[in-house]
Parts: sequence; structure tokens; C-alpha cells
Amino acid sequence: MSKKKVLIVTQEMEPYTIASEIAAMARKLPQHVQENGLEIRVLMPRFGSINERRHRLHEVVRLSGMNIIVDDDDYPLIIKVASLQEARMQVYFLDNDDFFRRKSIFVDDNDIPFEDNADRTVFFCKGVIETVKKFGWPPDVVHCLGPMTSLIPFYLKTAYKSDPLFQHTKVVYSVYNEHLEDSFNLESFMAKAGINNISAEDLAPYQIDGAVTLHRGAIAFADGVVKGSHSYDEDIQTILAQTDKMVVDGQSPEDLPEIMEFYQTLMGQIVAK
Repeated sequence: MSKKKVLIVTQEMEPYTIASEIAAMARKLPQHVQENGLEIRVLMPRFGSINERRHRLHEVVRLSGMNIIVDDDDYPLIIKVASLQEARMQVYFLDNDDFFRRKSIFVDDNDIPFEDNADRTVFFCKGVIETVKKFGWPPDVVHCLGPMTSLIPFYLKTAYKSDPLFQHTKVVYSVYNEHLEDSFNLESFMAKAGINNISAEDLAPYQIDGAVTLHRGAIAFADGVVKGSHSYDEDIQTILAQTDKMVVDGQSPEDLPEIMEFYQTLMGQIVAK
């Protein structure tokens, strides 16, 4: 029997980005999954703060060259890869000069969110799925960490639900106590996030009271949820309290076995610990 496959998609990861709850878990999780007998792939943005020379990133020519449509404009997608020798795993980076060359991740030097964070989110989420298709690698589980990954559950359960590569894929979303969407314009975001023949009505879970809510939308389309933060603001607490999805803790390395069991439940088979 072939190994089960887990795709981990994260907006941050140590040692490539600064320390955070997401970056720390994204570093430990794939190594734990791989050491327990599953195949893994890791995808993240190639932010401008990531030192390509230090981390030895290089382009994967066979995967690069695609264009991703955002708001009717085409943006080239470049795929790069680096190896984490101590963990014996590779990390793939999605790159585009328009969206990721800047040195800061989500805010400028004055701590003001970038105006195109919505565009960057749409580009990254669409780019992840197209990259996996180019891999020709059908994941049994796709685990998304952070609000920048929040459209992936929606795309997999709507536009790509009949794609042979994703027909049996289960989606897990890790919720963290941050709101990337605070600067998003609702109407503009809904138009940009659309894909293929998916209507604005299908995106309804991503809005509430005239504002964008990325966590709520991602949870609505995910098969399971991981609580990635130790504490949450009132809005996220409400979203978590209202969901009928399976929820487990995932704040520290001690929670990794529970996440593995979570995968096992979702896949409906025993996974070695």
C-alpha cells in the first residue's frame, strides 16, 4: 500500500520567517508527520525577507512558468525549493515579484497593512492548488496554517471538488489569533476570490455584517479544525463556538500526536505513530 500523503500549506515557517505561533508549528508539524511514515510536501510564500542565498533556494524550472489570474490580470508564478537538512525534508516556495519581493510580510514600516494583501492571498491560494496539480501528487490531507491559506478549503470543495487529484482530499484548517482581512474591501475581495464559474453566493461564508471574515469561511469548507493559538479574540471565539466541525488543539509540539490522530480519523484509517 502506498503511503498516505499530507500537504502542509503555511504562510510562515521557521527558519525562513520570524518567530510566530504559525512559523513554529509549521516547522515541527511536517517533520513529525514524515517521521511517522507519511509522505509530505510543504508550500509557503517566498517573502522578500527570506534570504535565498543563506537558505539555498533555487528555482524548480519544471514547476515554474504558470500564470495565476487575480482580478482579470495574469501574474507569473515561480516555484523555488530549499532543503531543511536536519529534518530531511524540502520546502517549496511560491514566488512573484509583484506580491512577494517586499521585505515586510503583511505590513509596511509604519505597521500599515499592504493594500494588496487580498490580491496576495488570492494569488497564493490559487497558486498552491495549481502547483499541486503540476506535482501530479494527490494529497489525502491538505493542512492549511494561517489566514493567508484560508481560501484553499473553499477552492478544494468547490472549483476543484471533481478534479481526480482532490476527489478524496480532506482539508484541515489551523486557526490563529490574527486577522489578515482587516484592510480588505468586501466587494473587491469577493470579486477577486472568485474562480471558474463559482458565484459570489458560494463565498457567502467569507462575509459577515458587511466585512470579510477569512477564518469563518475557511472553517465552513474545512473537514476539520485545529486551534493553533493559546487564546483568541471574541470574534474568533464565537466562530469556533458555532462550528460543528471536529476541533483539536495544536498549539505546541505536545499536540502533534493528537493532530496525527486527527488525520487518521479524517482519512478513516490507522496511521502509525
